[in-house]
Amino acid sequence: MDAQGRGRAEDVDPADQWVLNPDTGDYELRLPPSAPQSPIPAPRRASPAPADPEVPAPRRRRAAPEEPPPGRRGRRRPAKKKSRGKKILLWTGGTMAFVILAAGSAGYLYLQHLNDNIESLPDDGASTGGFQKDQAINILLIGTDKRTGSGNDGYGDKGSAGHADTTILLHVSKDRSNATALSIPRDLIVDVPDCPTAQEDGSTKVIPGSTGVRFNTSLGQSGRTPSCTMRTVTELTGVKPDNFMVADFNAVKTLTSAVGGVEVCLAKDIDDPDSHLKLPAGKHTVEGEEALAFVRTRHSVGFGGDLSRIEIQQQFLSSLMRKLKSNDTLTSPTKMVKLAEAGTKALTVDAKLDSIGKLKDLGLELGKLNTKNLTFATVPVKDNPAEKTPVTVVLKDGSAQQVFDMVKNDVSFTEVKKKEKQKQQKEDAAVAARLEGEKSEPGEVRVRVMNGGAPTGSAQEELAYLQTQAGVSKSENAGNAPADLAKTTLEYAPDQADQARALAEILGLSGAAMKPGESVTNSQGLPTMTLTLGKDFKGAGVKLDATSAKAPEDLQKSTADKVECAK
Repeated sequence: MDAQGRGRAEDVDPADQWVLNPDTGDYELRLPPSAPQSPIPAPRRASPAPADPEVPAPRRRRAAPEEPPPGRRGRRRPAKKKSRGKKILLWTGGTMAFVILAAGSAGYLYLQHLNDNIESLPDDGASTGGFQKDQAINILLIGTDKRTGSGNDGYGDKGSAGHADTTILLHVSKDRSNATALSIPRDLIVDVPDCPTAQEDGSTKVIPGSTGVRFNTSLGQSGRTPSCTMRTVTELTGVKPDNFMVADFNAVKTLTSAVGGVEVCLAKDIDDPDSHLKLPAGKHTVEGEEALAFVRTRHSVGFGGDLSRIEIQQQFLSSLMRKLKSNDTLTSPTKMVKLAEAGTKALTVDAKLDSIGKLKDLGLELGKLNTKNLTFATVPVKDNPAEKTPVTVVLKDGSAQQVFDMVKNDVSFTEVKKKEKQKQQKEDAAVAARLEGEKSEPGEVRVRVMNGGAPTGSAQEELAYLQTQAGVSKSENAGNAPADLAKTTLEYAPDQADQARALAEILGLSGAAMKPGESVTNSQGLPTMTLTLGKDFKGAGVKLDATSAKAPEDLQKSTADKVECAK
């Protein structure tokens, strides 16, 4: 309170500044002098909702300032369909990844004020140019380890330039039926490409790339910006992000406090002096400083490394998603406004997402997703064989590329019945039947491998995979095919159908790739099939038909609708 007993403008909760306009019958936002002064009317309603015995009907008063604000006695009950239909889901970076900015009844957001909160950076040509409403969406979410802000000095490296500490490639399918949040380990060894970066004076500086370095150095190191992380992800996965969002430690604290805390679960007691987390086993509601400690802990869970921390962060994000989509949050004007304030202040976005209007459009697309079809997964990796005591990881051959291709080809990591049914209806029955029937054991399969348009050396690489990992020992390299093919094919004689089906399952071939024909003889004079690698070949061990691929069995993944306790 000031000397005259009045509260300062900055101490006033925006949700408490709504008054009823007696001329229109709608609520309007009246901001303090320090905020934008254009009143933004609440959405008009064609007709009032049915009376609720627990919610008194609003009363009109001419003395507008005396009218109770929304969320208290006197609030009009919004029509359910409009509220659900217009909800806005904003997905932000790193550990606070997903934030709902407003529900349908929250059309009163004071837009200019929120726009001023948003900080943006150029994408330097590293993106696709921004998400499209009629296409699949790929958003790069980055949580940095930058220690700016009050109370963050005690977490790790105080002098960090803000590396890519937590990175998630969020893929939302074209039909919005499913999504994948793919975590990229910070200690993954990658090649960071050269990064053209816009300077304040309008010039462009090229930051030299690095070979064989940790992924987290793609941001912050040598002045690298989020556009460098974008380029690194593209080179690593083959997926070019549409947009990026970045957040630091304060985002976790402010956003969890805005929603009144997030429920988490521990399978054992944790006392981690490094992250400052001290909680007994069981379920807990964490917010603010404690929430940050939860997502930062790693030495007390799993194997004590970054991969274990990724699992606990994914649990946290799943819980946060459920909290944000709950009625407790969506129907609270106060929480909506606090989330809008916290979310826009916490974000650094690319220049294609530098306004509330653009974020709203993205949020409406993401809001179509059903939580149960959101899969959290981690890039398949293994210990770095170049280190005696591994502290970094490298991609796991085959599995990692398979995961990347599933994202690139818009393939769901969860079973979405609608898509499966539509696909089955389109398949030709005769072609699909080629995959049905008995299958030989891998050791009984005879095949020669030819290169028909794949990169040089592909036939030998695929042969090595078949012999050493797939158990197809009766295979050989037959050199180059007479002509290049767009698609990989497997030609076989009718009496080799059981072998063909077995090989198709191993390679991920569709029925259309299987070509009934004639067999040839191998170097031992025995009848054999012919596998011709086409231009669609993606690497040894990678499923050739990504649209029919399934996630690798060793893939670490979970769905956002399930509660899993950290072990």
